[in-house]
Amino acid sequence: MKQFNSNITFIDLFAGIGGFRIAMEHYGATCVFSSEIDNYAKQTYSTNFDDMPHGDITLISETIIPKHDVLCAGFPCQAFSISGKQKGFEDARGTLFFEIIRIVNFHKPKLLLLENVANLKNHSDGETINHMVSLLKDIGYTVFFDILNASNFGVPQSRKRIYFVCFRNDINVKNFNFPKPTKKDIALEDVLLPDHITKDYIIYRDDINIQKTEPTNRTNKPIRIGTINKGGQGERIYSPKGHAITLSANGGGAGAKTGAYLINGKVRKLCPEECKLVQGFPSNYIIPVNDSQAWKQFGNTVAIPVLEAIIESILELNII
Repeated sequence: MKQFNSNITFIDLFAGIGGFRIAMEHYGATCVFSSEIDNYAKQTYSTNFDDMPHGDITLISETIIPKHDVLCAGFPCQAFSISGKQKGFEDARGTLFFEIIRIVNFHKPKLLLLENVANLKNHSDGETINHMVSLLKDIGYTVFFDILNASNFGVPQSRKRIYFVCFRNDINVKNFNFPKPTKKDIALEDVLLPDHITKDYIIYRDDINIQKTEPTNRTNKPIRIGTINKGGQGERIYSPKGHAITLSANGGGAGAKTGAYLINGKVRKLCPEECKLVQGFPSNYIIPVNDSQAWKQFGNTVAIPVLEAIIESILELNII
């Protein structure tokens, strides 16, 4: 397995519970700074990395952030106005994307690795992402981005996200190819925990409707097989022969945040330990918070195998 060159460092912004950190450290990079605003996420991060993240990045001067080779950020999506006459760097002020821009503009790391929701690509008919790319180019970076689905990279969860890989111009990367899908045969049933562990997550309702014939073939996408109530958001039931739906930090319904699944004759949500596995976190990763916070945290984090595949594609260039 290829590794980063020795002494490669990175910072972990909007760090959440450390998905980027796990992927980067797996390939030999060293974290020199992290920032996260949510206290529960900071607790989980600290428990697993023995490193308490700094707080609100908007209150942290770029001058106190250590020099680094790679900036990682799964930044929250705050749409900023691009309708006015102002252009460039100033247009991003007041958004969390600006925090990335100001830190990058000061430190000029070799590489940026960013992640956001897939819908960012089409926000404001593409104007938002075009403006973001323009800002990155203005401060000296060559930008590549693509939408990848975690289902295609070895975890049983449909999770489409947009990923940015940005190289400092002097590194002279003219072309970057995002990783091709591995399409590994994996289904939700492969990561489920025993019934005696998950009994508290069973959904008891008298308005559950399941189709008469359950699927027997596995597939790398969610298989809807029933509904709760009227089948709205969080009220759809899926088969473990397929993949989980996208884990979410928000949302309501009986299957809120994880989706509902027919498992061994019972309809239930996924427990946090199962959410951990469908995001590709290691089995020894510790969850020190309550279920509600854990669901939120795994809904907000990144699918680690996708990041690892991207990092491997970067390492193939032999530039860092």
